[in-house]
Amino acid sequence: MASVRLPRPSYAPRLPAAVVSAGNILSRPVIDADGQPVLCREAVETRDTLIEHLCGLEPVQSALDQIIHHFGTDVVAEVTGRSRRIVRQTGRDGVDRLVLQNWPATANLGETQAFQDDEKQILVFSDAGGTGRSYHADRGAKNQRLRVHYLLEAGWKADAAVQGLGRTNRTNQAQPPRFRPVTTSVKGEKRFLSTIARRLDTLGAITRGQRQTGGQGLFRPEDNLEGPYAATALRQLYWAIMRGEIAGCPLTVFEAMTGLALTSESGAVLDELPPIGRFLNRVLALRIAVQNVLFEAFEERLAQVIEGAISAGVYDVGVEVLTAESFTVTDREVAYTHPASGARTHLLTISERRRLRPLALADALAMIADGYRPVVNGKSGRPVLMGRAASETREDGSVVEKVQLVRPLQRQLLDRDKYARSAFDDVTPEAFATAWQAELASLPEFGERTLYVVTGLLLPIWDRLPGIDMRVFRLVTDAGERIVGRVVDPQDLHVTREKLNLGAGTAMAPAEAYAVVLGGRASFQLAGGLQVKRVRVMGENRIELIGANESARAGLKSIGLFSEVISFRTRLFIPIGEGGVTILAAVFERHAFLRSVAAHAHA
Repeated sequence: MASVRLPRPSYAPRLPAAVVSAGNILSRPVIDADGQPVLCREAVETRDTLIEHLCGLEPVQSALDQIIHHFGTDVVAEVTGRSRRIVRQTGRDGVDRLVLQNWPATANLGETQAFQDDEKQILVFSDAGGTGRSYHADRGAKNQRLRVHYLLEAGWKADAAVQGLGRTNRTNQAQPPRFRPVTTSVKGEKRFLSTIARRLDTLGAITRGQRQTGGQGLFRPEDNLEGPYAATALRQLYWAIMRGEIAGCPLTVFEAMTGLALTSESGAVLDELPPIGRFLNRVLALRIAVQNVLFEAFEERLAQVIEGAISAGVYDVGVEVLTAESFTVTDREVAYTHPASGARTHLLTISERRRLRPLALADALAMIADGYRPVVNGKSGRPVLMGRAASETREDGSVVEKVQLVRPLQRQLLDRDKYARSAFDDVTPEAFATAWQAELASLPEFGERTLYVVTGLLLPIWDRLPGIDMRVFRLVTDAGERIVGRVVDPQDLHVTREKLNLGAGTAMAPAEAYAVVLGGRASFQLAGGLQVKRVRVMGENRIELIGANESARAGLKSIGLFSEVISFRTRLFIPIGEGGVTILAAVFERHAFLRSVAAHAHA
């Protein structure tokens, strides 16, 4: 580049000179005749003002120091392992000053004991203080109050989080702790909690065989932003962005800011939309205001998806714990006995007594102030709060608008079209308050219901239980018995008892059953949806096992059944002859005999 010498003005500063070379704009500092750089007075003044402002700001304290300075060292027990700390002390003149305090290595033991002896009400511990110590409400300690465990700066290691959380949740405790993850108003921080939640769930599934164990119940379903429900919510969010429903974030702006393409150059929706992990990482790079807009829209749809799954009874959270005022076993039946081990499966009838906790009138009126509409059903006269809910986007891109109905003891999602056809009428807040108070007065203090729980050895009879709600529950009865099993709805009880062969008498003997089915007098219904029936194949009678799937076919063939491909379809048969009775008996051991159907019933 050619040398350029610019004259130095005596009346104004000059910014770095700009030179055009080969079509590119280049810049360099301007040097005066004495070889000194020419400074912009405006820039120098701005710099000095900024430095003066920064030096006048109060130092930003860490979260630990803020807690100690706010509550005081006589209230806060610190178990962190640091050797020095800054504390606030009041001098003789009554003025508070920050002083440096040396912290001996043995102070951790004294601080722990002070908390357990209830001399200090607040405990702060770090990774260094979370090893080898217990802070739970031990029955042998003086301090047995509820521990409210705030998780601050969780980090990325799930095992470290489990270790720290386990310090306040241990055996021989008077009461379990209450966990509270802490984040700021920046929605993007939930990305980090989501990673911990996902890893804790995975760790629990590997170590204990149930997802709830790893997370210790710390995280809510909506905290895991990388699960299957979050993927469904994200797809709904993408459709909302493409329809222009997200205020402040149209499609073109979203694609430009995140670099995520939702549509092709022709405007068609891509077959494979960006996955949830990539979306969360890109959102972290956005401005906080845009982060909050996208996360709020995403969380709203995630809550709607989870609530819909819970309402449908298909939401899987591993082993759920049932709590109530009382559980009493009123009946116990043996539903199945394993032939090899003798282990049993029981059908229990349990009486549950639960204290009702309806939504108070003050909370209902507060929801009206937040935008819920007070309505009353014109037929029943019962009050309901109607609020907006996230719309549901189906796989074909169609949108179903939803509303949320809140009653004293129930929340329900309803299609807006169905709501419009219902007999709900708008009322004044005063009339609503009167109807709501009357509804609360009519409710009993306790609610009672009967539970039917299948417990014990579940795997061999799993396919005989209702397949809609496959959740596993845990409860403790008044007698101290711990029960883990599947809950059967009352409307499914009759079918379940039939499949478990309860109250149906003794099953038919294999030899008699073989003669009956070979003679064509009846067919048999077995557990797992199987059927044993005589059929006519190539001019001869055969005994066919109908309904076996691909996974069960190999096991059935191992006990003597044989398969043939007839008309391009694989079929299973029980051999005719001396070994047929033995093979049919083995089939009955694998799939319990439910009932026989007379031959004329098939006509």
